[in-house]
Amino acid sequence: MKKFILLASIFILFQTNLHAWIYPEHRDIALLAIENLSPEYQSQLDQLWAQARKGYEDRLTESVIDATQTTNPTQLDYASWPAISGDHSCSPKNLLYNVLQTEWILEVANVAAELKINLANAKDRSAKINAIRDSDIKFQRVDPEYATRAGSNNVHFLLARPDANTDAQFYLTACLMAGAELNAIGAYAWFHNIALMKAARYASEYLTEDERSALILSALADEAFALHFLEDVFAAGHTAGTWGNASQRKGTHDYYNEHGLEVVTWDGERMIITGDAYMRKQDAENAAGVVQLSIEQFLDVAIGKIKLNYKIDTLTFENVPDSFNVCKNNYNISREYDPNVIPLLAEVLVQTPVPGLATGLGELPRFKAELGLFIGVASDLRTNGLNGGFGVDQTTAGAVGGLDLNVRFGLGIEGVINESGDGLVFLQLGWRQDSPSTMNFGGVPPQISTGQISSAIPGRDAYNLGLRMPFYLLPFDLIITAPILIWAAPETFTNMAVTAGNGGLIPWQAGIATSFGRFQFILGREINVALYGNGKDQDALIVNDNNQPSILTYKSVQLDFPVVEYRPFRTFSLDQSSSLRFYLSFGVDFPYNAQLVAPENGTLPELKPVWNIGLTAEFDWRYYL
Repeated sequence: MKKFILLASIFILFQTNLHAWIYPEHRDIALLAIENLSPEYQSQLDQLWAQARKGYEDRLTESVIDATQTTNPTQLDYASWPAISGDHSCSPKNLLYNVLQTEWILEVANVAAELKINLANAKDRSAKINAIRDSDIKFQRVDPEYATRAGSNNVHFLLARPDANTDAQFYLTACLMAGAELNAIGAYAWFHNIALMKAARYASEYLTEDERSALILSALADEAFALHFLEDVFAAGHTAGTWGNASQRKGTHDYYNEHGLEVVTWDGERMIITGDAYMRKQDAENAAGVVQLSIEQFLDVAIGKIKLNYKIDTLTFENVPDSFNVCKNNYNISREYDPNVIPLLAEVLVQTPVPGLATGLGELPRFKAELGLFIGVASDLRTNGLNGGFGVDQTTAGAVGGLDLNVRFGLGIEGVINESGDGLVFLQLGWRQDSPSTMNFGGVPPQISTGQISSAIPGRDAYNLGLRMPFYLLPFDLIITAPILIWAAPETFTNMAVTAGNGGLIPWQAGIATSFGRFQFILGREINVALYGNGKDQDALIVNDNNQPSILTYKSVQLDFPVVEYRPFRTFSLDQSSSLRFYLSFGVDFPYNAQLVAPENGTLPELKPVWNIGLTAEFDWRYYL
């Protein structure tokens, strides 16, 4: 049980990592912002880019943006940097290293380009879900830290307002103050500030050409990292305000991103915004306008139009990007700001959406995802085809029906949270009742050829045990590796758990969404064990041995392995879920502990295993704790 709880905690960890706009959306916002710059600003940015890319001409595009870039890119433009920030890097320093020195980042850009095409071609919601599923699997494959990066904090989210009277000045102060929880506005301000400081030094100080190239390259990295979080501010699920447990944060995030949210900016402009994977043209335009303003501020400082006291911050004198890690830090640290930077930050802030209120009177409705521990009940109606009876000579095929009632305890990560991923884990205990088999034991007089008395396998009941868990490569490998890797290599184990939840190392077990339900191949994820003959009444059967009927008592263990499942519908309230599931399975029933009852001096007949193929209809109800 301890191992089960530990695995459940790890699944919660990786599933509560909430990014904002997906990569192609981040890139499109930055692309639009740069395209909308005035010719003068575009010229200034081109000059800075040309100087920054010296020595990296093979990796960085000649033009600052490449609007025609599609799949299999061999170079990266500046518009891709904000998309790589935060989600595929943890600091500006990490961003620049990944952009310039790694090959996998080009594969990330390729996956993003494919995702953009697939989303554009998606004809319905199911096609969009499947496109995102495929891209998440590919992102995880080329960037193993993708799903767990920045999972420990809310840096991609806006801080909730404490009350309705909070003004922009108070809010900005709250976002920036030392000790405050990391947040999108605070992260933007932190990295935009250091970018401005470096731009001020670039404009004011005599430097060699190599120093100028290194300085402006690092400043552009700082600014790109800042822009990622500024873009996040315009995602509905990140504006609603994040608080509560993981289930509430995830459910609220997903709901508003898809269904949209009416917001007002600090300067009074009203708009409706959506979020991750649901970005519309107007959403991109809303965010791009503010991103454009931030870039213009950076350029104004770099050409000396705006003067700042860059000497106030010692980090300005390092010709490398900022190394503050937003993945590992949870709170702001102290930093001194030039008073002249505050109005620039405020100019950007007033054009961003006002976040929702914190918990209490007037809060936005919260939604819960199917994330977390649950207790549940599952009732099954089964039909199983058999290859014969337990007797060696009982080879006539038949069938049995049955009813199951199981109680489950587990971890749910389904439905609202992600209709393709499946980190569902549960243990179950229950009871089963089988009907008599349709085939008889053989040599039965015609007048009693049907019914319980003549069945090869009479009606019986059993105790049920069950376990479901995703696996990395082989069934139940997470249970086997957990005791070692959780302590010796926790990052390795977490990546294994992430991959398992997304379909496994060979992602053949990822869910497939359709307009009429969800399909998933689940062989190896789930096993059910039925223990027959352990109740008060013994199970008995008749076996013909050399044309001599023998009455036996026996016990048996039946193993069932679900292969493929289909869920036609799923409903979820604040703390309960219900769904109907159909699944195909196969199994084998092993008899043991057979004892001869009659004839008294007869020979105990040999018994053999019975194989079955089953179709089960299951009603699955859960209550989330």
